[in-house]
Amino acid sequence: MSFERKKKRALAIMESKKMWRSNYAPPLLRALWKLGLKIPPLPFASFWQVTLIMGFGFGLVWGLVMWFFVWQGMGVQPSSAIFRSIFGGILCGVMTAAFHWWRKKANNLPDWKNL
Repeated sequence: MSFERKKKRALAIMESKKMWRSNYAPPLLRALWKLGLKIPPLPFASFWQVTLIMGFGFGLVWGLVMWFFVWQGMGVQPSSAIFRSIFGGILCGVMTAAFHWWRKKANNLPDWKNL
């Protein structure tokens, strides 16, 4: 089955289970789909895929916002700001991946390869 058909099937299953679209297909993921990346909806993606995608997105945006609006004015060193952004991204990514793993189990969703 093609990626697009699997994605449509997965979205239909999650919609039928009354899952929130903003949780399983957030704007970042929809943007990546438009760029042509073949990433499954978050509850169907692997734990590490979710960690990487969401952690990188959060760490980058949060780190830049914090740098320009808070840390730079406080005199935080760039290396410290980068470390904080990476740590924040990893923490956010792992927590998001754990949430989606739990939602997959709670909604009894099939594995991506079984769609």
